[in-house]
Amino acid sequence: MRTLTDTTADLTSEREDRVPGYSWYVLGVLVIVYIMNFIDRQILSILAVDIKRDLDLTDGQLGFLGGAAFAVFYALFGVPLGRLADRWHRVRLLTIGLALWSTMTALSGLARNYLSLSLARMGVGVGEATASPTAYSLISDYFPAKKRGTALAIYSSGLYIGGGVSLLIGAQISKVWDAAYPGGGIGGLVGWQAAFLVVGLPGLLLAGWVATLHEPPRAPAENSGRHPLRDFFSDLSMLLPPFTLFHAAQRGAMAVVANLAFATAMIALAWVMIGVTGNLPQWSAMAFGYYAVFSWASTLRLRDPATFRLIWGTPAFICTALGYGLVALGAYAIAFWAAPYAETVLKLPKAELAFVLGANGAVSGFLGVILGGRMSDALRARNPSGRIVVIMFGIVAPVIPILIGFTTENSIVFYTMNFLQGMFAATALGAAAATTQDLVLPRMRGTATAAFFLSTTLVGLAIGPYMVGQISELSGSMRVGVLSLIAVAPISIVLLVFAYRALPAAEASIEARARDAVAVANSA
Repeated sequence: MRTLTDTTADLTSEREDRVPGYSWYVLGVLVIVYIMNFIDRQILSILAVDIKRDLDLTDGQLGFLGGAAFAVFYALFGVPLGRLADRWHRVRLLTIGLALWSTMTALSGLARNYLSLSLARMGVGVGEATASPTAYSLISDYFPAKKRGTALAIYSSGLYIGGGVSLLIGAQISKVWDAAYPGGGIGGLVGWQAAFLVVGLPGLLLAGWVATLHEPPRAPAENSGRHPLRDFFSDLSMLLPPFTLFHAAQRGAMAVVANLAFATAMIALAWVMIGVTGNLPQWSAMAFGYYAVFSWASTLRLRDPATFRLIWGTPAFICTALGYGLVALGAYAIAFWAAPYAETVLKLPKAELAFVLGANGAVSGFLGVILGGRMSDALRARNPSGRIVVIMFGIVAPVIPILIGFTTENSIVFYTMNFLQGMFAATALGAAAATTQDLVLPRMRGTATAAFFLSTTLVGLAIGPYMVGQISELSGSMRVGVLSLIAVAPISIVLLVFAYRALPAAEASIEARARDAVAVANSA
């Protein structure tokens, strides 16, 4: 029999879970920003064959442009920018970042060689690093915990819509421009260059719209006494040599030795891999990226022991991020290589594959991420580790569609399998993002997002497209390159099983572990 207390509790819970209309409006604007984010990021895919021809590139170099050239700078600047999002005006930060990456996308259209296009893609990565830390933090303030997985999944749908739309408009702009100007138009620009310009410039207008959003108030305890921009440059210096050695010296001689040892290991690894593959930019960028992350994490341990403990000192967080990073590795690789594969191996016309793969990516990704977000919230209500089950589904379920889709010669089967693998993989994103937000205190959300995206970028985006391109180059078969992605599934499952087991205790002890970390640091 229900009591008056039960009824009152239900009404209170309903009021707490009710989401104001303005929150949904903000979410809608952030989705549009994320769509633009991925149009600018993924348009390279449908233009890859033309760029390869005009700039005389290899598949490995294309993989670098589609992966590490963007991902390393996206990941590394995401760290101080994520910390800045925890301290500064998030709407203002997103506005600046959107204007920057839109400008750099447009400048990609002026590239005349591999170097200039690489530098422009790096600039896009720096600008886009502002997007998700600010958006995740804003969404976490605008939506209650019980609906956060759904809200983050809706935001994440912009990834798939933008990726799909990029194929459609990239192919169409390139086709129309080349038809109108067969020998090159204004300034000798060809179709792929015009496509970069056309998709980049509207972002400057969108930045003006973003600037009108309201910044939610935050507790005074979440703001430091120093100016946030001063903290930003200090955080950035944690990543960049030789400042990394200065920060290590502040922790003592052993910290300097450890830093130099890790740097030496990364240089040695890069030297070996450059010798094997002949790809200097890829492995130099990767070595620098991993060294920078090591340096940042080491310094964070001294400067903010509570944040370090809840992120780097929490196995459930690390295993969730790495487990999803391997989901992202496959998803990013296929998103980049599906169009070049269909054009060169299956000999499908660019206009057709752009339309079908673009629609596939938008619809399958949207459905997958929304269904995955809803399911992750429902499973979490029954089990603290319920969201991890959805991430596991996201790595296992795409295996069969990838295997069938990239061994068939039938275009309909290929398109169908592409749709299914995209939908299945997309289910994991909202669940993984919400899990990492649940494992930290509110003041740490931007930093947690940056750490999460270190995995999705330095593991997923930096390695996935390149791995397929390099294996394709070495084996002489793009099909073999794509199918090699299946090998990462068992590794991801092992990591996620560990996260599933460790998560309940980790989430239940967040505040206690944060206090303990501060107490230990103060007593040292």
